Amino acid sequence: MLDKDYWKNRWQTSTTGWEVGAVTTPIREFVNHLVEKKTDKNCRILIPGAGSGHEAIYFYEQGFHNITVCDWAEEAFKTIKEKLPQLPDNQLVVSDFFDLVGVFDLIVEQTFFCAIDPTLRTQYAQKCSELLNKEGKVCGVLFGKEFDFQGPPFGGTEGEYRAYFNPYFEIEKMDICHNSIKPREGSELWINLRKK
Repeated sequence: MLDKDYWKNRWQTSTTGWEVGAVTTPIREFVNHLVEKKTDKNCRILIPGAGSGHEAIYFYEQGFHNITVCDWAEEAFKTIKEKLPQLPDNQLVVSDFFDLVGVFDLIVEQTFFCAIDPTLRTQYAQKCSELLNKEGKVCGVLFGKEFDFQGPPFGGTEGEYRAYFNPYFEIEKMDICHNSIKPREGSELWINLRKK
């Protein structure tokens, strides 16, 4: 069962194959693009399933300080606490994503959607919509292929994902990611979804 104890155990035993040790290229370039566009740095950002928080650290370093990171396993926050001690504790939320409350302008997707039970994907899309303000967005990467093993991670297809998100979001972009890290080349979709 993919519950709190499962993820706590994964972190305690260092069974964290998704951990690459830094922000991945698609997210880094996305943040850089936000900076170039002079995006309001007070925008409210949520990173669910944030793990070590490399994405949050990079956002913070670029001046986006209104970041909330969420993970079920408190152990996951060790790296972010070491590298970003100035991030207030109330922005490090140990919780089930589906229990979160709040209003955000942007939800950043990086290895969370693929970690939840696929039966929860419709609920994920709905929850993202509930957490976002009017015109809020979900941006990030999803795996764009099926895997030949039992996950997590769980893969999927663009058509499947569109069916989950269409009721709640305008799909502004869902294409093969052109700047994935080498181990994920050709297997990621970049998503840019705007709340309906």
